[in-house]
Amino acid sequence: MHESAGKRLSTRPRSSNPWRKTTLVQAAWSAARTKDSYCRAQFLRIKSRRGPKKAVLAVAASLLTAAYHMLKNGADYRDLGADHFDRRDKTQLTKRLLARLRDLGVSVEVRAA
Repeated sequence: MHESAGKRLSTRPRSSNPWRKTTLVQAAWSAARTKDSYCRAQFLRIKSRRGPKKAVLAVAASLLTAAYHMLKNGADYRDLGADHFDRRDKTQLTKRLLARLRDLGVSVEVRAA
């Protein structure tokens, strides 16, 4: 449940054309299985927190957004790469990995390379 200012907001996915949604979800499953792609990285990132079905809906939404911008601007598709989320914020990644090592019972000293 999502709540804001005392109001309970819907957490259901937006309704849309069932044919379009089915096609997008099918394409999203395929994109999520493509090695070394942004869609796979996004899928795996969301899947760990929310599950595979929510993650594939998020990838489908990203595909729809990308298709819209490609059609609107006449641009070619540029994949951001599998390491996009790692490149975005290295300090956050470092903190998360150190916390994971601590949970495994490993003590590590960190120095900048």
